[in-house]
Parts: sequence; structure tokens; C-alpha cells
Amino acid sequence: MTKNRSGGGDPVRTLELLWREVGAPEPSAGRRGPRQGLTVGAVVGAAVELADAESLDALTMRALAQRLGVTPMTVYTYVPGKDELLDLMLDEVYGRMELAPFGPDEPWRDRVTRVATDNRDLLARHPWIAEMSVTRPPLGPGVIGKYEHELAAFEGIGLPDAERDAALTHLLGFVHSTAWAATDSAELNSRQSDDDWWAEVGPLLARVIDGERYPLAKRVGEAAGAYNTDMVWAFGLQCVLEGLERWADRHAGGADPR
Repeated sequence: MTKNRSGGGDPVRTLELLWREVGAPEPSAGRRGPRQGLTVGAVVGAAVELADAESLDALTMRALAQRLGVTPMTVYTYVPGKDELLDLMLDEVYGRMELAPFGPDEPWRDRVTRVATDNRDLLARHPWIAEMSVTRPPLGPGVIGKYEHELAAFEGIGLPDAERDAALTHLLGFVHSTAWAATDSAELNSRQSDDDWWAEVGPLLARVIDGERYPLAKRVGEAAGAYNTDMVWAFGLQCVLEGLERWADRHAGGADPR
């Protein structure tokens, strides 16, 4: 079970913070404690910067307070705790995405590919998102705006609404899993490159892996080589697109796609 998940805080308080109106008093107004000239947005922005630089494990309310130059108790007057903070951070970075409208004649494969690529780029900028469980996403303006935009990518395919949601969930699940693997691979390579690792373990593996006992593992493993993030991405995305097209075609033909 992941220790970092969305939807883990007070749902009402979280929604109040997510949907705070521009120009309205900060939700902490009227509470005791110095305001220090901060805003909820400034606190969330600093938290995103901290997570971008050091990961979610490094994000604590104390570390955030140090970054802001205030006491931890001051931070708590703006955000009740880390659970609510994670929701605000996720909604914030989603709200920053540049969601260019889809063209009326843009093929659905191009639209869906753009959604996948935009999310891959987002996760490259904010790797900590891949560390989070978002089964219950924060329903703030950033999340809802992103959801509205991405659902439109599937317009005209012929999927019922519930399956359109499932298709988007399937696509984003693929993006998140490959992004997490790419981040993990990059972290491992920062300690020791794949080439150096294979040079060190290769001779031993050549002695212990019996090609007659493990013929497929030996042949395919040698062909695949080190983990290739771009190849895995391109192949996986094509599988997702082909599967969606096949599913939609069966709908169009009146067959039960299951």
C-alpha cells in the first residue's frame, strides 16, 4: 500500500481549499497565528517545488515550513496536513498544463496520443506524481478541467460514456506505469549505468544461465538488452491505441466487445 495517496484528508476541508475563489479571503483568515504574508497558493507552490527537487518522502510540513521561512504551526493555518496538501499539489500541477483544444478534423488517434504525451511530459517534470495513488482524485478545478479536456480526445470513437471514462483510465494507467519505470531506471543509472552493470554481471550470468533450460529467457533477454524506456513507451502506446480501435469497431458493428 502506498503511503502517498490522494483523497486521504478531510474531504470537505479539501474541497474548500481546492475551490477557493480568486480574491476571496484565504481559508485561514480569522484563525489564530501570524499570517506572515503567505497564501494557500504560495504554500502549495513551495510544496510542489520541494517535491520536484527532492521527492515526496522529503516533503514534510517541517521541511516545507523551513523552505517558506516560517514555523510549522504557521503552515498548518493554511493547510490542515500533508494529506490535504497532496491533493492541492496534484490539482495545482494539473491546472498548469497547457491543454490546447483539439481540432475538429484531428484524428482520434492523434488526440489520444497527445493526451498520453502531455501526461508523460507532466510526469517527467513532476516525477512525484507517479509515486501517488490517485484512485480517488482531488476534484478541484485543475483535475476537472484536465478530465474534461481529455475525455474530448475520445469524441467520435463510438464508446458509451462509462467506457469513455474507462478508456481514459486505461490510457493514463499505462502512462503512469511507464513513467514510474522510466524514473526508476534513471535513478538506478545515476548510481551505476546499465552498461557498467551488464559489464559487471554479464560474465557470471553467461555461466549460470543455461540456454537449454531457459531458451526463451536467454534468447529474448539477449535481444532486448537493457531496459529501453522509449521502445517500451512506443510499443505500449500502440497496443493501447490498437486495443481501443478494436473495441470501438466491435461496438460499431453491433457486437458485444466482451
